[in-house]
Amino acid sequence: MRSLSGAKTLDVMRVRQDFPVLARETRKGVPLVYLDSAATAQKPRTVIDAMTNFYETQNANIHRGIHRLAEEATEAHEAARKRVADFIGAASSREIIFTRNTTESINLVVFSWGRSNLHSGDCILLTEMEHHSNSVPWMLLAEELGLRLEFVPITGEGLLDLEAYARLLELEPRMVGFTHMSNVLGTINPVKKMTEMAHEAGALVLIDGAQSVPHFAVDISDVGADFMAFSAHKMCGPTGIGVLYGREALLESMPPFLGGGDMIKRVSLREFKANDPPYKFEAGTPAIAEAIGFGAAIDYLDELGMDAVHAHEQQLIGYALERLAEVPGLQQYGPDAEKRGGVVAFTFNGIHPHDLAQILDDVGVAVRAGHHCAMPLHESLSIPATTRASFYIYNTIEEIDALIGGLHKAKGVFG
Repeated sequence: MRSLSGAKTLDVMRVRQDFPVLARETRKGVPLVYLDSAATAQKPRTVIDAMTNFYETQNANIHRGIHRLAEEATEAHEAARKRVADFIGAASSREIIFTRNTTESINLVVFSWGRSNLHSGDCILLTEMEHHSNSVPWMLLAEELGLRLEFVPITGEGLLDLEAYARLLELEPRMVGFTHMSNVLGTINPVKKMTEMAHEAGALVLIDGAQSVPHFAVDISDVGADFMAFSAHKMCGPTGIGVLYGREALLESMPPFLGGGDMIKRVSLREFKANDPPYKFEAGTPAIAEAIGFGAAIDYLDELGMDAVHAHEQQLIGYALERLAEVPGLQQYGPDAEKRGGVVAFTFNGIHPHDLAQILDDVGVAVRAGHHCAMPLHESLSIPATTRASFYIYNTIEEIDALIGGLHKAKGVFG
């Protein structure tokens, strides 16, 4: 296995040793080639150990207990919150709300901010490349309140049409929501410019950062968005915990999303007073071990360096696009390598993506097949589904070669 030339300081062979799952075989003699990190990333030993250590030495509920274990658990949980805030450049850890995932984070904005600020006829502006998590919640609220939904189209190159975006902003939307990086096309959108344009039009901005925060440096203070959502499990952390970043003044003005323990200051029989952010939005016992694992994942990525992570993935996607272009009958979707992250979706020779994924699995290559929770985007491309390969810090050139070999095998099977 050769290293990637010029991959800055990222030592891929060392990185691979940190991930226990990469040592397994999918069947006898067939090593795992994991190319599905856009769905969920694998976990390094340091994350697994951090969560195990919590359960073995500190397990207790947080915020309310005054015994030693409760105090240690609370301190570890809140330290993880500060790690998240620092990682994305938030002004304060009070702007970091722990949720279950990106989907819940977006739903929090929709049903807390949206219900209390939007009225019939108000416009919400989204894009054609959104994950269902950033469209379906708005559809639900639109049906409830009589909102108007508009969508920024994509170009033939797989980029957002910024001229159309400027025209749609003339509709004076109350909220503009867009993905930072498409989970299908890999397109990295110019979020700072789009945020500035939206603010000039009087709109707030919600960014889906699920595919960006794990893969390159994101400074929310520089981007200037009002809200951003992302998940731990796509950035080497555990499942079951995500983040909503929100500007503190906005969070203070929003009503609670869920009711129960820890989100209140005082309760009487007929009324309650909500807690301060972020706790106002964190009802019930949180994912304590998962938050600690999340903090360990951020420490791991920080040690690698996000510039090195991005450089590695840029070289992988550049090589992948070149090799895929050599395969007869294969159609790629999305922009050139310099305008996208480490994701490539494609169709191949009339073979259904599910069948293709099965053939690839036979040679140990794990990819994703389907619409990737982006059915409207596939409709705009006039295709029902795609096969998607996605790359991360532990992938190598040789694994891309294995993908290409699997495609040739599939061509032979299906003629």
